[in-house]
Amino acid sequence: MRIGVVAACALLLTALPAAAQAAPGGTCFDESAPTTVEQRRLDQPVPRQVLERSGFDRVAAGFGGELCEAGDLESAQRVVETEGKRLWETAVARAQGRLPSGDLPADDDRPLYWARLHMTRALARWQPDFPLSEAERADLTASLERHSRGQSGIRLPAGVKRVLVSGFDPFRLDDDIRRSNPSGAIALALDGTVLSTPDGPARVEAAMFPVLWRPFEQGVVERTFLPHLRPGPRQADLFATVSQGRPDRFDVERWNGRWHQGTDNDNEVRDGGVITVPDDLPGTDPAPEFVPTTQPYADMAGAGTGRFPVFDNTEVTEIPAGGSEPVTRPDGPTPGSAARSGGGGNYLSNEIAYRTTALRDALGVRMPGGHVHTPVLQFDPANKTEITDPVFERNRLDITAQFREILTVAVTSGVPGDPFGPARTPRSGPLPPTSM
Repeated sequence: MRIGVVAACALLLTALPAAAQAAPGGTCFDESAPTTVEQRRLDQPVPRQVLERSGFDRVAAGFGGELCEAGDLESAQRVVETEGKRLWETAVARAQGRLPSGDLPADDDRPLYWARLHMTRALARWQPDFPLSEAERADLTASLERHSRGQSGIRLPAGVKRVLVSGFDPFRLDDDIRRSNPSGAIALALDGTVLSTPDGPARVEAAMFPVLWRPFEQGVVERTFLPHLRPGPRQADLFATVSQGRPDRFDVERWNGRWHQGTDNDNEVRDGGVITVPDDLPGTDPAPEFVPTTQPYADMAGAGTGRFPVFDNTEVTEIPAGGSEPVTRPDGPTPGSAARSGGGGNYLSNEIAYRTTALRDALGVRMPGGHVHTPVLQFDPANKTEITDPVFERNRLDITAQFREILTVAVTSGVPGDPFGPARTPRSGPLPPTSM
């Protein structure tokens, strides 16, 4: 990150009074405008605590003031792009210790999540002095999402190995709104960093994704990854999508299934259905029911990388050819079967894994790529109300540090495992409700 950007972000966090700019509820906002389920959670005490204790309440307030000053659509577009990028860069710089962290640990991913929602809610409530169609408002929101998630800022330089990593927002917040997502903390901690490997330096670039069905169905994953998987001088050498998985373990997911179901962060439900790729994006016909990882899973599972065990998970759920009922198999899919769950389940973690590995194969590129599930990020069992505690903070640091080592192993191995080779002894387990 450029020094000027870091300085600007530091000024934003340390010198901007919370009331220095107009905030939602001011003269250019309509608080009665419709908002999403995610945005309405902002009214609860925990999001306010996260924003205030991290200083990110000032970021959100500043964005509201900038919107009120925008006199036309072009000005609004500039505000959204500039402030979206600044939010991502501020969150990354904070996570990597280059900015003051406030009263929460620097590696906490939640300030980014709640600040972004504060900004998208401001856009939903904004009443400009010029005509603004709903389609134009939706485009502004999509731009803010893209820039504030690091999706538009991925740069893979020449001269080093190039690694692409993704993380997710917190999720299932109606069960516990305090939740953090270790994959989001990983993305912030690693974005723009360089891994030292026995084979030389490896540059990591990261992006974040929402826990929402609609953006996935519209192709947000493929549109983010496509420029970096397509053959060319800046093609990635390896990609790893990451999400929270099972308690007390990492899993390298061997198989990704073409099926999704569950409830997202806006409480939208998918009762079960096949994953489809928009027609304007690369795909295959027919679409595969299962797509394998090409990560060096044996090396990743076999290396001693930290306190948590790492498993090569080969389990899937399928409807066998000629059958009608789902069957769970410990050693991967059988020929002609229909997917009902990949190793990583059938929620959005399986979906991002399916979409990226299917895109890899549709482009005809051969590179290591697939999904890693982290351990569940747990609070101290005695903590039922506080937004952080020493056990929670240590768990998040340990998960991030161990993933960094797992990624270093994957980069060093460099050669994809044979996904169709003999299956290893399965060591899988069911995904709990806190998993993706």
